[in-house]
Amino acid sequence: MSNTGLIIEERSRDIGDFLVGRLIPFRKKRMVGPFIFIDHMGPTELGPNHYMDVDQHPHIGLATLTYLLEGKITHEDSMGTHQVIRPGSVNWMVAGKGCTHTERTPQEARLHKEVFTMHGYQIWVALPKDLEDITPEFHHIEATSLPRWSDQGAQYTLVAGQAFNKMSPVPVHSDLFMIAITTTTAHTFVAKGNIKGEIGICIVSGSITACDQTITAGNMLVSKIEDVCTVQISPDSHILIFGGEPFPEERHIFWNFVSHSKEKIEHAKEAWKTGLFPKVPNDTSYVPLPKPPSFGK
Repeated sequence: MSNTGLIIEERSRDIGDFLVGRLIPFRKKRMVGPFIFIDHMGPTELGPNHYMDVDQHPHIGLATLTYLLEGKITHEDSMGTHQVIRPGSVNWMVAGKGCTHTERTPQEARLHKEVFTMHGYQIWVALPKDLEDITPEFHHIEATSLPRWSDQGAQYTLVAGQAFNKMSPVPVHSDLFMIAITTTTAHTFVAKGNIKGEIGICIVSGSITACDQTITAGNMLVSKIEDVCTVQISPDSHILIFGGEPFPEERHIFWNFVSHSKEKIEHAKEAWKTGLFPKVPNDTSYVPLPKPPSFGK
């Protein structure tokens, strides 16, 4: 999905072992491991005269991870991919040296004038410095292929990366993890020995207790202590836990471009303006380059 402006919520607060905010990046924490951007889509009702249409736009230096909780999206890209993603499955597009894509409500839903709820997450994972210019790739992993297990009133799904001595089939390029947890009863999540690196917690529904404070749905927490956090998840909650080993180099981000190099981002901006990016077959739509803000930390 296109990041139309990188609006950073600056309502983050410190509660002890955690920073709490609405999304990443926020002022006190620009990345969590290699995760550099998370966009919460919905929940919103789609139907006739109000469907999803994200026109053709570019990416470099990152992989996009689309994970739906409800609804469906057709993904098309400059590699010739045409893929409908549905709840629980993963679309993993590695932009590398540069690709374009669109995301739209499937044509079948439009023809039947379907009304449905769209809800999910669009996540950007920065690529390691030496892999920023790799050839673009696309992978679709069905929900049934993801590792799942139960633990004391909680259902775990390993969406991407490695955790709890398990490995997701999503072909990631760095040490990371993304875990979805749903609970029926109160559950204690223990990070130590089960995941490695920086930790972010996204509360989709329900709540958690951390540092003697209850944090409710719509918030995101970032642990200030690697590997060792323990949180209490309330009954009937849905939580996403993500993170991993941070990169040694800073990452810059402008619009849909991510790189360790400002010069690479400037080159990508010119390439998009002058039509040098590969195009989605049979799609003439175009999202213009936004006016640039100054780089900041």
